[in-house]
Amino acid sequence: MITAKDIMATNIISISPDTEIPKAVEIMLKNHINGVPVVDNDGQLIGILCQSDLIFQQKNIPIPPIFAILDSIFPLFSSKKLDDQFQKMVATKVEQAMVTKVTTITADTPVSEIASLMVEKHFHTIPVVEGKKVIGIIGKEDILKTLTS
Repeated sequence: MITAKDIMATNIISISPDTEIPKAVEIMLKNHINGVPVVDNDGQLIGILCQSDLIFQQKNIPIPPIFAILDSIFPLFSSKKLDDQFQKMVATKVEQAMVTKVTTITADTPVSEIASLMVEKHFHTIPVVEGKKVIGIIGKEDILKTLTS
């Protein structure tokens, strides 16, 4: 059975939460990666920044839906969700745009489980961790390579 440790990249490129967005974009484009782990000063995983998080900045500001009845206005949205979206759209540093609830796997996770996560959750990049330390990273291309051997 092929597991994460068999296919993961171990030359991990990571960034810090205070990295500026243009620098993060440059790192991702230069290295042809879809996502990059965000780590603190101790190397602990605190988030992930993906291309989709950055593309979000090009989105138009959503007009929140409301319901009006008898001169009263009722919002049909979560103000927290709107605040979060706005925060991502105007982000200048990685910590403002990154996802903090990161789905991770361990080195012994089977490829079938990794593939399921990628398909069901629309992930392109999944960090491989030991505790909270990133020991590897798996992208969709790594899964595809298993089909050629």
